[in-house]
Amino acid sequence: MSGRQARLSTRAVRAMAMAACAALALTACGSTKDTASGGGGGKGGGGKVGVIVPLLTSPFWQSYNDYVPKMAKAESVDALKTVNSNSDSAQQITDINNQLNQGVHGLVVAPLDSAAIAAGLDQAERKGVPVVAVDVAPEKGKVAMVVRADNVAYGTRACEYLGKQQPSGKVVQIMGDLASVNGRERSEAFRTCMKQRFPKAKVVEIPAKWESDTAAAKLDTVLNANPDIKGIYLQAGGVYLAPTLQTLKSKGMLKKAGTSGHITIVSNDGIPQEFDAIRKGEIDATLSQPADAYAKYGMYYIKAAMAGKAFQPGPTDHDSTIVKLPSGILEDQLPTPLVTKENVDDKKLWGNTVNTAG
Repeated sequence: MSGRQARLSTRAVRAMAMAACAALALTACGSTKDTASGGGGGKGGGGKVGVIVPLLTSPFWQSYNDYVPKMAKAESVDALKTVNSNSDSAQQITDINNQLNQGVHGLVVAPLDSAAIAAGLDQAERKGVPVVAVDVAPEKGKVAMVVRADNVAYGTRACEYLGKQQPSGKVVQIMGDLASVNGRERSEAFRTCMKQRFPKAKVVEIPAKWESDTAAAKLDTVLNANPDIKGIYLQAGGVYLAPTLQTLKSKGMLKKAGTSGHITIVSNDGIPQEFDAIRKGEIDATLSQPADAYAKYGMYYIKAAMAGKAFQPGPTDHDSTIVKLPSGILEDQLPTPLVTKENVDDKKLWGNTVNTAG
């Protein structure tokens, strides 16, 4: 806490809070072009911004990491070099604290754990520093905006595609970390959709915590016990694609789409490696999670928050919708197109505009 903040009386703090609430009450918004006066951590939208990524072992997060400085520059945001929490939620809280101690005026964070991140959000709120969450919605805590895709739609749309190809028999869903709202929503949506729409299919579940080694080991065990698997849903192609293909290949089960014995595979992420796998017939589809838009609107919203701007539920000016979550947090749900062999070469997909190396 700064020296000035330490000198504020309880009455002054309450007065400031009431003034901020009054300013927000006057806000009329929905589009990202809407503005309102109010509190903010920066100097008229300026100041240093800390950016914390959850991991860099996934091609998806590598791409997001590459987009951050480009989008920060485009949005005139003074972003520090990204900090990698390396899949450790406790480390992520430390990273947030370190950034706050460096005097950042805003934070853009991709939470690892939907509940654990609250400790970091509380630290930021005490410092008066606004936070934008990317990819994962916190269960509680204060954020200016969550920039995220509709993860329920991920699971449902993966189910719909996979179920149409394989309406009966055994299908596997390799789940994400169930400590993350993303893993929970995708898992439950896929499970519920399969049960309701394709009751003849049996879902075999693999909790893999976004870990490639865990996914590979558990998939190997499942395939040994269930050699008649007909479909696989990968909740994160960035960490699950390579180990899944390697495991299938090692067992002689990687058959090209359209040939006998092909296992239908639907993924999530939209990385170049998934697109190449679709072209080769190794997998059938993916849902493109917008790494570029995550970086772009993460930068947009943190700049807006530091300038005291606020938003309300409704359609935006970039083909998405801001919704209010049960927690009261606002979330900008960005579009996530289904990619198949029919549209895999579409130049508008971010996965076709980045380097496939790494």
